Amino acid sequence: MSHGLIRRASRALARPGLLRAPAALALLASPALADEGGKGMGAAMPLWTLIPFVAILLAIAILPLFAGHWWEHNKNKGIVAALCGVPVAAYMVMSHGSAGTHVLLEKAHEYVSFICLLGSLFIITGGIYIRGSLSGTPLLNTAILGIGAVIASFIGTTGASVLLIRPLLRANAPRVRKVHIVVFFIFIVSNCGGLLTPLGDPPLFLGFLKGVPFGWTLNLWKEWLLVNGALLVAFNVWDQQVFAKEERERPGSQLEEVQQHEPLKIEGGLNFLFLLGVVFAIYGSGSGLFTGGKPWPIGAQEGLMVLCALGAWFTTNAQNRALNKFSWTPIIEVAVLFAGIFVCMAPALEILNAWGKGDRMIAGQGFGMTEPWQYFWGAGMLSSFLDNAPTYLTFAATAAGQAGIPVEGATYLGDLLNKGDAAQALMMAISCGAVFMGANTYIGNGPNFMVKAIAEENGVKMPGFFGYMAYSLGILIPLFVIVTLAFFR
Repeated sequence: MSHGLIRRASRALARPGLLRAPAALALLASPALADEGGKGMGAAMPLWTLIPFVAILLAIAILPLFAGHWWEHNKNKGIVAALCGVPVAAYMVMSHGSAGTHVLLEKAHEYVSFICLLGSLFIITGGIYIRGSLSGTPLLNTAILGIGAVIASFIGTTGASVLLIRPLLRANAPRVRKVHIVVFFIFIVSNCGGLLTPLGDPPLFLGFLKGVPFGWTLNLWKEWLLVNGALLVAFNVWDQQVFAKEERERPGSQLEEVQQHEPLKIEGGLNFLFLLGVVFAIYGSGSGLFTGGKPWPIGAQEGLMVLCALGAWFTTNAQNRALNKFSWTPIIEVAVLFAGIFVCMAPALEILNAWGKGDRMIAGQGFGMTEPWQYFWGAGMLSSFLDNAPTYLTFAATAAGQAGIPVEGATYLGDLLNKGDAAQALMMAISCGAVFMGANTYIGNGPNFMVKAIAEENGVKMPGFFGYMAYSLGILIPLFVIVTLAFFR
């Protein structure tokens, strides 16, 4: 152990107002200080440690095409997740000891929080049933996506997704071609709509915890409006064409069929209170409500979300879930696959972090990003395949380092924003890249995979991993080029 690390641990022990022993132990266990010189594990990790992560992504992409029946069973997904994740966990512990174990425990905590959030929202919204009929017309579909884009920033992309996807699918049940509707739903509601507040998407919430003012992301309203407005227009034109084609090809009037009206009535309205309880848990834990501004103890946020889910489960009429065709299959699929993904991404994030700090080279190249457009595409492309929350923090910390701001402080990103327009432009680029480009793949953001699973359970044959990327490459990437030219040149 270096003398510098010992001195820093000693200061942690002596610092007043802290739980001294835990503070020092946390410092000594920190992976960033695990190696001599404070470079961390990522500086020395070989690139072959990325193979399991690539393997699990390829399995998600390829196995449904060549072994579809085998892949349908969540048990087999669990086998693949274990085959990829267990070797990574063993490597982290055997090669990096307590520091590797520390990282795995962090990933385990993040995974539990992730599943508690998705699971609680899945259960709560599964008990909200909109009785009556919605018309699956292009105008109504566009309106639902537009509403989702707005509320995603206030109840989160996950909350908005699981709340609206079932009514949207039910409204379009008489229609034949529905894949594009779900794809645009993932683009808008599950990702791009969540840009305006820290409640919208996990990367922005982490920024809030590191000193970004709660209302600062409202400055991104122009980027939000351009992307979501363009996607809504593109969707409406696309859906009009598909609807008109179905009208010509199918007997009878499709317009009359989807416009068969019954009075609208929301059942299970109490679940909206439980939904607000989950939002409160997210905001309250990060803001340190009732704890003097300090984060809530580990498990408190997750416990409150579980209590909200249990409350919704036991107070909701079981008939609501039956009418929603509620089953556990989608959330189990997400839980199984992301267990492997969270473990396998650990080396990738450590390597990325070391590269961003200048502690290592990749393929002989240093980090080398200085311009907003570079941060937008760098954070965005990596957020498409890695967890967008730590990717956001890595690029934000790198921007702070380039501005001469130490990242040890609890509010260092707030300090970065005070550095002027250039620093603000970098943070805007990072925020937009992490949020928007989570839509590029099924694994770019948590609700993407869940929406896919719910749609498939309702009879929509969704495209595979690469098939979905064909949509994102053709629709999103050109739009992001326009965003770059408009805001981040």
